Amino acid sequence: MFASIAGRSVVVTGGTRGIGKGIARVFAQAGAQVLVSGRDEAAAQAAVESLAGLAGPVSFVLADVASPEDCERVAATALARHGGIDVLCANAGIFPDVPLARMTPQDLETVLATNVKGTIFAVQACLDALTASGHGRIILTSSITGPITGFPGWSHYGASKAAQLGFMRTAAVELAPRRITVNAVLPGNVATEGLADLGEEYRASMEASVPLGRLGEVDEIGYAALFFATDEASYVTGQALAVDGGQVLPESLAALTAMDAG
Repeated sequence: MFASIAGRSVVVTGGTRGIGKGIARVFAQAGAQVLVSGRDEAAAQAAVESLAGLAGPVSFVLADVASPEDCERVAATALARHGGIDVLCANAGIFPDVPLARMTPQDLETVLATNVKGTIFAVQACLDALTASGHGRIILTSSITGPITGFPGWSHYGASKAAQLGFMRTAAVELAPRRITVNAVLPGNVATEGLADLGEEYRASMEASVPLGRLGEVDEIGYAALFFATDEASYVTGQALAVDGGQVLPESLAALTAMDAG
């Protein structure tokens, strides 16, 4: 049985939809006080309304993590509402599709600004409060794409997600004297809000690449993040956990076919 994290202050950047919303829900179900940030007020309001009535309160603040000033405002809001910050889930990320041959400097900068700079800015903004917590936790949402796999059109995204892990390892060393741990979850194919619009055939093709035969749920990424935030995980830092249903394991689709035949 894990010790309760009820009452702890949790910040989830990019927490208004998709994986971020799933992370927020898991922490709120565990009784934490959750502040989510996002750039879309309507989406943020809808997320908070859908997460109402859980064991812990959920509120939002509008912010763009690519802005250091916005990240400072997120941290200040968490301090004002919760009295501190115990956990930062640096989840905000974007994944526009563009082939390398047509990628512009602005395409690259936009992805790096949110996915890499935004991660670092969020950590910097919350650092003093995480130190004061005495059990600070930083959990990054990276991806299997970049650190482990590749996908056409996402070379800038893959680079940004690999960069997060490089940041994680050095940050884990630097922040260890502050008793702050830094870890990452690497989601595989996960069912998010927009998936239904792509049709059943598309979903089936995605599921076919996963040994467990299904897509992940956003809450399952949240449970991995929750583990890293527990007292029981206090000796785990600088680690990356793939949560992908075994997606990265087969050396080819033929391996999955052979499994079915057996």
